[in-house]
Amino acid sequence: MIEVKDLVKNYGTKCAVAGVSFRVNRGDILGFLGPNGAGKSTTMRMIAGYLRPDEGTVMVGGLDVTVDPVGVKRQLGYMPENSPAYPEMTVEEFLGFIAEIRGFRTIAARRAQVDLALARTQLVTVRRQVIETLSKGYKQRVGLAQALLHNPPALVLDEPTDGLDPNQKNEVRSLIKSMAQEKAVILSTHILEEVDAICTRVIIIAQGRVVADETPAELRARAPGARLDEIFRDLTRSNA
Repeated sequence: MIEVKDLVKNYGTKCAVAGVSFRVNRGDILGFLGPNGAGKSTTMRMIAGYLRPDEGTVMVGGLDVTVDPVGVKRQLGYMPENSPAYPEMTVEEFLGFIAEIRGFRTIAARRAQVDLALARTQLVTVRRQVIETLSKGYKQRVGLAQALLHNPPALVLDEPTDGLDPNQKNEVRSLIKSMAQEKAVILSTHILEEVDAICTRVIIIAQGRVVADETPAELRARAPGARLDEIFRDLTRSNA
C-alpha cells in the first residue's frame, strides 16, 4: 500500500533523510522510531505529500506522491505532530469542514462521516466545544478524527497518543489495532510499550538512515533479556 524508495531530503547542508526505503502492506502497523532529529517527521511529511523529496519516490496505492499528490491524499489519512486545527471552530464544525474538503458535499453525507469519526474517537461529549478550550488529549483525538474521517486505506500518524492519559492511550491503540486489518498504518512514537502493544513491524531510524527493520520479536532477539529501550539506545548510538 505504501512504498518508500531511496528517499532523500536536505535542509541546506544538513541531510535530514538519507536514502530511506521500506514498504507497508495492508494489515501492517509499522512503528517508526528514532531519537529527536532522526528524520521521522520529515519522512512522514514526504509520504503525506506535505514536503517534496529531493530524491527518491513515494508510492501510495500505486500513485506517485510527486506526480499525483491529490490522488495520494485521497488514499491517506495524515495526523501531523501536535494535531494542528482551527482553534476558533467547534469540534463538530472543524470535522464538518474537513468532510467537505474530502468531497462529502451533501449535509447528510458530511453529518454521517462526522458522527462516525466522533464516535470512533470518543469525542461525542465535546462535539460542540471550541477546540482552543480542549485539553491536549482531546486535541490529539480531534487530529486523529480528521485523519480517519474519509476512511482511507492508509494512515500516517505522528505521535497519535501524545498527551493522552493511560486509559485514552489504550483506547486509541485499540482503535488503531482494530482498523489495521484493512489499512496500512505508520505511526511514530517515543513510547516503546506502544511498539509491544500494537506494532507488527518496527523501523528504527538514526541520522536519517534506517538502522533496523524487523518485527518486535526479532528486535528483542538481538539482545535476549535486554529491555526494548536498551536495544533502541544501543542501535541509535552505534549509528550516530
